[in-house]
Amino acid sequence: MLERIAERAAAERLTILGGCATDPGDGLPEGTQSLLLLGPREPGFWPHLTAQPEWQDGRPDPVDRWSERVITRLAHEIGALPVFPFGGPPWWPFYGWALRTGRAFASPVRLIVHDEAGLFFSCRGALALRERLEPPQGVSPCSDCASRPCLTACPAGALGAGGYDVPACHAFLERPEGTPCLDRGCAVRRACPRSQGHARMEIQSAYHMRQFHR
Repeated sequence: MLERIAERAAAERLTILGGCATDPGDGLPEGTQSLLLLGPREPGFWPHLTAQPEWQDGRPDPVDRWSERVITRLAHEIGALPVFPFGGPPWWPFYGWALRTGRAFASPVRLIVHDEAGLFFSCRGALALRERLEPPQGVSPCSDCASRPCLTACPAGALGAGGYDVPACHAFLERPEGTPCLDRGCAVRRACPRSQGHARMEIQSAYHMRQFHR
């Protein structure tokens, strides 16, 4: 079943970021046994998404609307429940779910770091299944990262070991010095060695930065 789901997700340039067993505290329907987290499959995710009708119709939140459409359709095909990290309440505990997959980890700057995507981890939704599935686990890319460039990469000093100073980040982005972050994406996420091998397009990072800073 995992192979079938992965194949269907790949057709929409999505990939299985990891999976985990459910917990009674998750708030999911009784009988749900597994969760599969879905996110961008690189390379090729952004060109695929921007060719979709949600991107071209001029309405707000095209990425979320596309995610809801394609993941809901996939869920119905396999008899799963689609859940999303947007549109709440309820606000599903995606951070905790990601950590339980064994493929996503708390980074030195507290953002999630993924064994393939690095700090470019992005979850577009999840499938809640009645079947018990056990996708493979991974190893944190931070385990053999001696330099830890994420700790010193933020030009505003807004994101580091002490956490994320969101007002300081916004203030920096208002200044001319903040233009590279707006145009290329968060400097901390880009500094992660694993992120650099993920093939995420800068235009995609710029879009999300400008959605964040608006």
